[in-house]
Amino acid sequence: MENNWDVVKVLRYARHDWLNKIQLIKGNLSLNRLERAQDIIDEIVMEAQQEARLSNLNLPQFAGLLLITNWKQNYFQLEYEVLGDNLSVKMDDKQLTDWTRSFFTILNNCIEAFQENHLSLSILPNENRAQFFFDFSGTILKQEELVVFLKESHEGVILKEISNTEFSFEMEWFNT
Repeated sequence: MENNWDVVKVLRYARHDWLNKIQLIKGNLSLNRLERAQDIIDEIVMEAQQEARLSNLNLPQFAGLLLITNWKQNYFQLEYEVLGDNLSVKMDDKQLTDWTRSFFTILNNCIEAFQENHLSLSILPNENRAQFFFDFSGTILKQEELVVFLKESHEGVILKEISNTEFSFEMEWFNT
């Protein structure tokens, strides 16, 4: 996965995303589907609020990785949510980012390309740790490889379930 995203590239992708969203709103307005246009606006507001909460975690590399993940050529779509009120955490940003990037790489290698693959990540920051809840639905081709990575990559990983179509796990990451 590419690590160097300059400002111009980020702005290009952000502008493209915004234009797509505006086109959706305009299209629904032109079809007089006012309720659907309002729903899209509400989704945009919720997404912007989550982006702000993610950015406020004091983990700039990790936040940056999550913010651009859906712009990359991944075989899954990422959705994330920051829970709770304690938004500033003190943990090793680089270590967390490196682990997450490795996980995304393994995930891409273990799932079937061009399918409805969705990864949901909920983040619960606390005073002395953060909890991460991962839920995946899609087509998993290499379960064993995924399990080995999860068991060996971080001691705080607790695998909840895995099948050919879904898996979930929790991970605790302690503050530094």
